[in-house]
Amino acid sequence: MRTLKSSIAIAALFAIAFSFTAAAQQKAAPQKKPATPALKTTKKGNVFAVVEKSPEFPGGRDAFGTYLGKNVKYPTVDRENNVQGKVFVSFVVETDGKLTDVQAVRGPSETLKAEAVRVLASSPTWKPGSQNGKKVRVQYTVPVNFVISEKG
Repeated sequence: MRTLKSSIAIAALFAIAFSFTAAAQQKAAPQKKPATPALKTTKKGNVFAVVEKSPEFPGGRDAFGTYLGKNVKYPTVDRENNVQGKVFVSFVVETDGKLTDVQAVRGPSETLKAEAVRVLASSPTWKPGSQNGKKVRVQYTVPVNFVISEKG
C-alpha cells in the first residue's frame, strides 16, 4: 500500500528582484556619473538590487536548501487539499546580515505564503552583500516550492 508523505522541494535558485539594470539605464540616458543600482531609498538607506558581492546564506546555496527542507512545515490544510506550488518571498539582507521586510509576493495559498515567510524570517544571519568594498542592504526574492509527492 502506498502512503502519502509530504515532501518539500526547495528551489535553491536565487532570483534577484529588480526592474532595471544600471547598464541598461546608462545606455538609455548617458550620464556623467554612473547610475547606482539602488532599488529604492528608505529611511535606513539604499536597498540595492545588483551588487558586486551578493549576500550569502551561511554555507552557501546547498546549506540554504537544507535549512529550508528541515524547517518548512507543510500546512496540514494545504496538504489535505493537495495545494502545491511556488511561494515567492522577498526580503532585504541588511548590512549586519539579518533579514528584514520579509514578505510573500505571490503563492498558491495564504497558509503556504505564511509558512514560507515564517521560515525565512527566522533564518540565521547571512553574510551581507557589498558594493565598492562597503556592506550594503540588498533586496532578494527566492522561490520556495511546495510539492506533495507519493512515496511507497
